[in-house]
Formats: sequence, structure tokens, C-alpha cells
Amino acid sequence: MDEFDLVVLQDNTANERLRAGDVGTILTVYNEGKAFEVEFVTLTGESVAVETLLPHQIRMVRSSEVMAVRDMILKEETNS
Repeated sequence: MDEFDLVVLQDNTANERLRAGDVGTILTVYNEGKAFEVEFVTLTGESVAVETLLPHQIRMVRSSEVMAVRDMILKEETNS
């Protein structure tokens, strides 16, 4: 995996802001692929999170996959 590759999160994050299946972009590759800094954004380009992730936490997107949409604000409102 290289900088600017699209990747898919494999598991929900501990803070539950990101979920398995969310798509991010690799910003930085650390120690020849031992860790990755990945940015997750909204469809309008607003940054949601930048996470340092290990290789088992992400995978490359597949050519057969289609992006889906989930509204993070709706989730937050239902928790109130």
C-alpha cells in the first residue's frame, strides 16, 4: 500500500467514530508499511479523522466495490 491509495477500514475504531467499511486515503507510509496514516473525509471533502493504523486494520479497495453513504450526524443525534 502506498501514499494516496484508497483503503477500507476493517474494524470499527475504539471511539466508534469510524466503522468497518469506511473508506480513507493513505497520507503517510511508516517504516516500509508497518503503519499508515489514513485520512477519512466526508463526500464534500471535510476531514472526519486522521488515524495511524496497522496493516491488519485496513485493506486495499477492490475494483468490484461500490461506495456507500452513512450520515455521521444522524448517528450522533440518535445517541442524544
